[in-house]
Amino acid sequence: MMPLIRKTCFFLLVMMIPAGVCRAQKKEFLTAEEIEKIQDAQEISQRVKIYMLAASLRLKTAADRLSGKESSPGDPLEFFSVEDLINGYYRILHAVMLNLDDASRNPATDPDKMQAALKNLKSVADASVKPLEVLKKTAEEMRREEMWKLAVQAIEINNGAREGAAAAIKKK
Repeated sequence: MMPLIRKTCFFLLVMMIPAGVCRAQKKEFLTAEEIEKIQDAQEISQRVKIYMLAASLRLKTAADRLSGKESSPGDPLEFFSVEDLINGYYRILHAVMLNLDDASRNPATDPDKMQAALKNLKSVADASVKPLEVLKKTAEEMRREEMWKLAVQAIEINNGAREGAAAAIKKK
């Protein structure tokens, strides 16, 4: 009887792990209000502006949390951990890059709106270099491996976004 219970428990545990992993990966990185604003923004420049405001807010909030400042009640980022915020920054930049790629392939995209979007991306990515490096250094000092990995990942996509936006702006 015991081996059957052990096998059943093992089977249930194995089945629950992927579900937990999937749930963790699918956690929404934008607030309901941000999603609504992005859905309403049809122009690429407006959409990127909203995304980049959300990205900047995540870096600021992460830095605030690490300095001991807590979120106020009702803050839409109140229940996001520092790791969630850094991962959110990464995922936002990834979404921006996908949106820009889609817009660049669409012949109806206004070139001036595209340039405005690229300039916004580059400006925020330039301003994010130092805060991302501080987050990485803080993670090292605090020995928070997951936070460090996410900071490195965010730095990599930030650098790619900066370089890509700069190259695209020069092409015009």
